[in-house]
Amino acid sequence: MQQTRAVEISTGLFVFLGFAALFFLITQTTTIGGYVQDDTYEVTARFQNVGSLKVRSPVSMAGVTIGRVSSIEFDPRRLDAVVTMRIENRYDQIPEDSDASILTAGLLGSQYVGLQPGGSDMYLEDGSEVLFTQSAVVLENLIGKFLVNMGSGDDE
Repeated sequence: MQQTRAVEISTGLFVFLGFAALFFLITQTTTIGGYVQDDTYEVTARFQNVGSLKVRSPVSMAGVTIGRVSSIEFDPRRLDAVVTMRIENRYDQIPEDSDASILTAGLLGSQYVGLQPGGSDMYLEDGSEVLFTQSAVVLENLIGKFLVNMGSGDDE
């Protein structure tokens, strides 16, 4: 009887320590402070297809994360997606004729917004819209086009 009680207590202690370790890892790897910043400005861009872009996806320029996607909405009048991005104030010299593309991290990775600088002397500011955009490349569409092209070949 005493041995059974010791096994139960040690099992409970093991499970409790497992949950404590899991809680510790969650609090160390997810920081909400990285997503909520007051020193940012808001920029929008319109895309025909956002693919699997998500809110809080990175906005990067030259491989450096300069902001986050804050919202993705559908415009029923223009039939496109409006992506709102929050960019840190220290990156306040992005030319207004820059272009935004939805890119994929790796072959099957998550998607993010990549900005390429333009050559204008005017800079993006709060409320600006990026006019030059390139929508996401959807892998399923590429595979479908490839299969259609392979099937339409002549079999002589």
